[in-house]
Amino acid sequence: MDKSEDGAIGVVGALVRAAFLVDAVYAESAREYGLTPQQGQLLCVLMGRSYVMGELGGMLRLAKSSLTGLVDRSERNGLVRRASCEADARAVRVALTAEGAVLAERFHAETCRRIDGLPAGLSAPEREALAGLLGRVVLDNEAPPVFGEPG
Repeated sequence: MDKSEDGAIGVVGALVRAAFLVDAVYAESAREYGLTPQQGQLLCVLMGRSYVMGELGGMLRLAKSSLTGLVDRSERNGLVRRASCEADARAVRVALTAEGAVLAERFHAETCRRIDGLPAGLSAPEREALAGLLGRVVLDNEAPPVFGEPG
């Protein structure tokens, strides 16, 4: 059961339900930009820099075949490009194209705006406390930086 007798939601229920909320916002935003949620995530990861396929697989927690398919589809849509890795000729580096960078910025900004609205009922100190606590959970569990802060 999610709720205690006083109606409060426990930490497990709250985290799972919050993840569902964020996933729903993310999926809706991706759909409006003509992306799958996975493509949106890929574009957001690549906003900071290019990555070799192995790094991307680890960050996105995708098997090699799933990542290859995701990059293939994104490349066909003109959003990413592959290049050989200078440090390792066997490795392939993935980067945003100019079109992908523009779309990534727009998608990221809109998704951040929507997610920022989820805790709209909280005061500024409550939002700060929530960010601090969730930040600790993320860092303690070494979650990869797949989505950066706005700005």
